[in-house]
Amino acid sequence: MEAKGDFKKRLGYLAFSIVFNAASNALMIDSNVGSAVWMASGVNISNLIRVDYGTTLFVYAILVAITNQILLRRFDGHVFISNILFSLPFSYLVGFFTKLYIPLHFEQMNMIWRVVIDIIGLLGVSMAVSVYQRCNIIQHPNDELAYLLRFKYLHGSAGWGQIVSYSPPLIIMLICYFISGKIYAVGIGTVLAIFFQGYIIGRMDQIVIPSLKHHYNL
Repeated sequence: MEAKGDFKKRLGYLAFSIVFNAASNALMIDSNVGSAVWMASGVNISNLIRVDYGTTLFVYAILVAITNQILLRRFDGHVFISNILFSLPFSYLVGFFTKLYIPLHFEQMNMIWRVVIDIIGLLGVSMAVSVYQRCNIIQHPNDELAYLLRFKYLHGSAGWGQIVSYSPPLIIMLICYFISGKIYAVGIGTVLAIFFQGYIIGRMDQIVIPSLKHHYNL
């Protein structure tokens, strides 16, 4: 009974973290002073190929989910399907929240307030990632990638796991820039995410719902 109750509690935390993550990512996008690295990469792909943002993020997620299978060195149907199950609502929730924030007119605020909003978004994203990584029921493939790198290859280091996992989206943004000559959604928030998000996630593990422990199954 305790195990069943624990799972229900983790499921509740998971649902909250998916919505909170999408809302926080949308804050960073709409502040327009730098999105989280994967989001910024998705924005650049979306602008390059002229495809709806939610759809771009979902297809992008499928490709990362395939990469995760390669890193596992075996096909894990549970991980692959759970990655897709997370990505579908999350991708379109981000699009929903970016539109929801439009009446707030973040772009008309002065730079200081936009940076504050961006940092709040980054903290929110980090908190949400910390929660659903510890639940480990389903994860976004981008975060699954960092999680696999962290625990399978980098001795549990959240910081190094996050930094190494950023290599693919950074490379993709460079490719988009060389093709279009433009770069989108890259700024202060992106730089902060590259160097500090992994550390913040590690701290959130200890601060936010500390009773929720990692349920890794690598």
